[in-house]
Amino acid sequence: MSETRRPRAATQYGSTAANVAANVRRVRELRGLSIYSLSAALEKVGRPIAPSAVAKIERQERQVTVDDLSALAVVFGVSPSALLLPLTPSPKDTVEVTGGGSMPASDAWAWAQGRRPLLLKEGFEQTQQMEHQLYGLPQWLREPNYLILRGERTPDQLAQVRQKYEFLASIGGASLDRLKQLDPEAFEEG
Repeated sequence: MSETRRPRAATQYGSTAANVAANVRRVRELRGLSIYSLSAALEKVGRPIAPSAVAKIERQERQVTVDDLSALAVVFGVSPSALLLPLTPSPKDTVEVTGGGSMPASDAWAWAQGRRPLLLKEGFEQTQQMEHQLYGLPQWLREPNYLILRGERTPDQLAQVRQKYEFLASIGGASLDRLKQLDPEAFEEG
């Protein structure tokens, strides 16, 4: 009995893959690296990518894994977001983000830098911003001031953050028990 094999589906490249391809070429050329020297540098950091594979990345013929992206950013001396998003002349220029659609470049960059959620629903901006920081940033990176390091908040600030957490829990945005674990100082009796 012969086994019938289905053809392998072609890899689909989205807008973010196109950005990565263009940015790898752009930064490589700005750094004065050939595909061979970039390949050698990647091998030195423990992520060998053959020169032919580097060329394929730049032509969007090879997927970049998250490990590849991290190693490329390390070698180039940039953040991973510098490879994920296009550099635009204006913050108002429209960019595409895979899964997020079209938006102003300023919104995409603020998201990539961890400053805000990518997509905000009207009327839920504050809740979404809190969740974005609670679930996506370590405590010491959170802003605004009601999510700063322990010991740096006044009793009034602690009362305000406790009220915000209780509101967030009341609308189903987070578990109050989980918020107490994440920020126990806000719930301490003073």
